[in-house]
Amino acid sequence: MKPATRLTVFAIVVLAAFLLWSTLAAQKAKCNVCVSYRGAQNCAHASAASEKEAARSAQTTACGPIARGMAESIECDNVPPASVDCTT
Repeated sequence: MKPATRLTVFAIVVLAAFLLWSTLAAQKAKCNVCVSYRGAQNCAHASAASEKEAARSAQTTACGPIARGMAESIECDNVPPASVDCTT
């Protein structure tokens, strides 16, 4: 393998490792949220920089399969969750 090719492969590996590290380092809180909406229930988990962001993201994810259309998605996002379990 030519030195230029090795250097290119090394640079790509270093960049990928940096991107992975920076993405995972920002995820400090993890939440599991269960939502009851119009007789259906779904749970989802998410991670983010803060508990509030993680809980909001998990609720949006949980609402996805049980809400139909944009109006129901917005309505489901505004329903208080049935349960929230967060860790930092």
